[in-house]
Order: sequence, then C-alpha cells, then structure tokens
Amino acid sequence: MVEIAPFGVEAWLNKWEKSAKYDISQSTIASLTMHEVLNLDGNNGQEFYAMLDQQKMNYGWIEGSPEFKQEVAKLYQHVEPENVLQTNGATGANILALYSLIQPGDHVIAEYPSYQQLYDIPKSLGAEVDFWHIHEEANWYPDINELKKLIRPDTKMICLNNANNPTGTILDKKFLEQVVEIAKSVGAYVLVDEVYLPLDDPTKFTSIIDLYDKGIATNSLSKTYSVPGIRIGWTATNSELADLFRKFRDYTMICGGVFNDLLATYVLRHRDQVLARNRKLVLGNLKIYQEWIEHEDRASVVMPQAVSTSFPKLDVPVDIHTFCENLLKDEGVLLVPGDAFDTPKHVRLGYCAPKATLKEGLKRLSSYLHQWD
Repeated sequence: MVEIAPFGVEAWLNKWEKSAKYDISQSTIASLTMHEVLNLDGNNGQEFYAMLDQQKMNYGWIEGSPEFKQEVAKLYQHVEPENVLQTNGATGANILALYSLIQPGDHVIAEYPSYQQLYDIPKSLGAEVDFWHIHEEANWYPDINELKKLIRPDTKMICLNNANNPTGTILDKKFLEQVVEIAKSVGAYVLVDEVYLPLDDPTKFTSIIDLYDKGIATNSLSKTYSVPGIRIGWTATNSELADLFRKFRDYTMICGGVFNDLLATYVLRHRDQVLARNRKLVLGNLKIYQEWIEHEDRASVVMPQAVSTSFPKLDVPVDIHTFCENLLKDEGVLLVPGDAFDTPKHVRLGYCAPKATLKEGLKRLSSYLHQWD
C-alpha cells in the first residue's frame, strides 16, 4: 500500500474555507467572475462564444489544443509548443513529472517548507528525500552551500517552488543559475512549480526551462491568472521529457475538456488585460498589508515580492492551529495555520483577496490578536 502524509494546507481549506466570511487564506489573486472573464475581449464574450459554438463536446485535444500550446510557449524563451503538455492544474503537472521520473531508492532534494507535493509525493514513490531548508532571517532563501552539502552523485531531482508557497519569496536568476550548476554536476533534473509571478516586475522571474535543459517548469492559470476553477495547468520541458511524460500522462489524465481548453486559451490570449487587472489589485493590497504590518506589533513578516501569498509570524500565547480555528469561529476570518507547512508560529495570509475582504479581515485579525494585551 502506498503511504502518504495528509496534505496539510488542502485538508485545512477543505474543512474551513466555505465557512469563512473573510477569507484571507488563499494564494490565488482574487478570482475572476465568469462575467469578468468573458469581457476581457471588450465585446461581451463574443470572441469566446464564437470559438465555443463551433465545438463538439467530445474529448477534444488530448494533450491541449495547438492554440493552447502556442499561447503557453509564448511565456518562455526556449520552449517549443509541442513540448507543452496540458494537465489538471499545476498539481497535475507536478504529479505527472514526479510519477514519470521518480523511482524507489532515488535521491531527491526538496526546498522546505514549500508546496507539500514536492516532497511528500517523492517520499510516497519510495525516494529518499532530503530537505533544503529556507531561512526566515535570510528573507526565506535557502543557503546554496547547504545544497552543495546535500547533493550526491545519485541525486535524481531537485524540487523548488518559485515563488515559494507560503512565503512569497522569489529565487532570482543568479541564485537559480547556481542551483543549475550544482544540478548539472550530477545530471539531476530540476523541477520548479512556477505558479506565482511577481507582478510589480515580472522580469525578476526566470523560468527554470529557460536556464537548464533538464529543467521542468510546471504552471497553471490558478494563481497569477485568477481562474483556478477551470483546472488547467501544464508542463514545459525539453522534447525528450515531453515524450516520456506523454506515456505516463495517458495513465493520469485523458484531456482537460473542450470548454476548459478553450477558456484557458482565451485567458492566455488576453493575459495582458488579466495581468494589468491583477497588478493593480496586488500592488494596492500590498500597500494596505504593509501599513497593517507596520502598525501591528503582534505580527511581523518578510514582505512578499508582489506575489500573492505571504507568511507572517504572529505573537500569540496559544498554538497557531487553535488560534486559527478560534479566529474563524469568533470573527469569521480564515488564515492557514503554519503547522500545515510545518512552521507552527506562522500563518499563510493571502493578501490578494478582494480589497474590502482584506481590510475587514485584517481589522478583525488585529482585534483578535490584542485580546491578550
């Protein structure tokens, strides 16, 4: 029997997110409504419906339509459309890459904490997993010298989350180049979940696939593009890995669905409008959050780099899980307790909720924090 640890953040959200009045726990930039999506073309969705009306509701393009692949390939410098494979969100992309490459006894190095898939799935597949710890005092960066100590001649893969979930820290190009050099020295793959883009300056971000032939980029429309409901993601790799992934993909996913593929393609074609909307929301909310932090003596944080997730430390005299449960019960405010990321003095705070939700959520959080004054 395959054994795997409970998925901390998903278990928490599955239980509580629908009961929250002020949900400031999510790492998605406030989700678009269907009305907002359809009006990206400025013509009440006529463009999308013209695409949809001609389609039969069959399986559609099994690994993503040519149009979808072309739009995704535009996000990278060195990815051919045929090397893009559509998946069920970035979670499906991560599963596909790990399922295809990791075998019992393999050695994997995983950034920690980060998105739990990236270390617990390899463990469940029988790999030996070493944690590459991130450090709050270093702005949540890991230490490159620690990676040099962890790497082995038989290391199969290094797993990263860039930007990191939950901290919102971006690993810059110079740092990633050092990771790549270490990976090259032993021929290891580097898998990077890249669902979060810094919206103040996207040039801060460099995809692993544009740095390393054995890089594996996974991504989706769920976070930066604000449409998690269509559950569309992808892998972007070299041609050899794409061919390997195709074989394993047949066992994990048939297709994304005609409607979802079309809507994903449409959103990507209008990504400039989506990113402009989200940039305004993120930067505006970041100012609200920064001001709150500056005046809240029971909270401190390494500020995220215009990425939609953050990981503040709260000064409370109870365990963080209990605090978050009581905060939800008494104030209707939802956070993710840090123990979901094995960091129990912190919480994940998604400041990219709608502006009114964020402001009221932070107000109520402050009031609740000061019950111990």
